[in-house]
Amino acid sequence: MEPVWIGAEDVRRLLPMDRCIDAMALAMTGLRAGRIVLPQRSFSPLADGSGTLGLMPGSSLEPEVYGAKVISLHPENPRHARPVIQGFVALFEHETGRPLAFVEGASLTAIRTAAASGLATRELARSDARTLGVFGAGVQAGTHLDAVLAVRAIEEVRVWARDEARAAAFCRLQSERHQVELRPASPEDAAACDVVCTVTGSPEPILRGEWVRTGAHVNLVGAHTLSTREADAALMRRAEIYVDTWESAKAESGDVDLAVREGAIAWDDVRGEIAEVLGGEADGRTGDEQITVYVSLGVAAQDLVAAELVYRRFVEEGSS
Repeated sequence: MEPVWIGAEDVRRLLPMDRCIDAMALAMTGLRAGRIVLPQRSFSPLADGSGTLGLMPGSSLEPEVYGAKVISLHPENPRHARPVIQGFVALFEHETGRPLAFVEGASLTAIRTAAASGLATRELARSDARTLGVFGAGVQAGTHLDAVLAVRAIEEVRVWARDEARAAAFCRLQSERHQVELRPASPEDAAACDVVCTVTGSPEPILRGEWVRTGAHVNLVGAHTLSTREADAALMRRAEIYVDTWESAKAESGDVDLAVREGAIAWDDVRGEIAEVLGGEADGRTGDEQITVYVSLGVAAQDLVAAELVYRRFVEEGSS
């Protein structure tokens, strides 16, 4: 049997947010317990320096599958109306090594990234959270809206983006998809919500600690290097901080590392991985007055488990 190609439309159809959130719990607890192993990932520049090939392998015992996320990064692509990052997840049968599928990567990543934040929101946000602030108006803003709505009864959404027209257009589009009030907002107003998601990719803080209300939960998603951050040190000082993995946080999180270097916090102040919360090894929210922050960097275990779920549902659908 030849491997199948599962395109973006099928990925979006076969990976509903609630199922993907549960899959992220399986991925993170599996990684923590050693049921998922992630070898060293690699990024290789092209011969002319015009782009990069990335390879992120992994193997899992639950579910039983192995494979790799393969991506290309071409920084000049936006000039030609093409995405910077393209790719797929290749899946292999665990027992035999038979190639199973190639799962389109951009749509998968958009959903699983938001689902990881949805998982953190489910575990760490107050149960009575009713307002959501979103920093950003791109693809991740939309999937993060889906994720938070899947786990909390949100009634009002406030959206900030550098481009006010994009924020307004985002609100109009999402109002057609969801029965919830959406409106453009100032950064101060968007920050003063029960749940806040930052998905901007800004190299400098766009979320300030003084704006965040007591009892809020914050998902920091857009910064992925030690020199960039979306939140200032004041927020990190006020918050109970959680990460996806210690390894990725120490290697890639400017939100945490810059606050440490500035003396606002220490690495020992980080409460733990989200899997430690799920497994009872670390406390989650213990009071309504706490501010909780989840720092999301993303790991290949999430891609592997999400892609396996898409493939399994694809096969089940074809055999029914």
